[in-house]
Amino acid sequence: MAESKISKCSKLMAGQGLTIAFAESATAGWLCSEFALTEESGTVLKGGITCYDADLKISLLGVQQRLIDEYTPESMEVTGEMARQLSKLIPSDIQVAVTGLTTPGGSETPEKPVGTMFVYALIQGRPASFRKVFKGSCEEVIHQTIEATAEMLTDELMANRANANI
Repeated sequence: MAESKISKCSKLMAGQGLTIAFAESATAGWLCSEFALTEESGTVLKGGITCYDADLKISLLGVQQRLIDEYTPESMEVTGEMARQLSKLIPSDIQVAVTGLTTPGGSETPEKPVGTMFVYALIQGRPASFRKVFKGSCEEVIHQTIEATAEMLTDELMANRANANI
């Protein structure tokens, strides 16, 4: 059986002595849970905060209301701020934040349809992010987001390792 993207990412983090924390909205803690299921979870995973409701992004994480009003709760601007604020609450080497639209009823528009997901990571202070539109059910969109996040983190960690060896 092929190694999962989450498992590969977790092994890379453990090999580099890195820890990770999550601030999740649309994925509602599922991303953090996937890392908890890896063999390296005890060394890499610090924890996570689920802030599905926009009010929790403000009260728990400290995202400014003006950012939410200007860009919507599901935006790269808010997602980036969630990652930055997370570092103050859960010390870790990597902070990952996720927002998006897995079902109708949020801030969807023709330019930002249901299935649009935002991921922003700080990897030892260096930003990495993506905005992707996934197709499928709520569960399928979340699963695709988790896979894409693990892939992005793995690519960044591999690049960091390659740069360290130069």
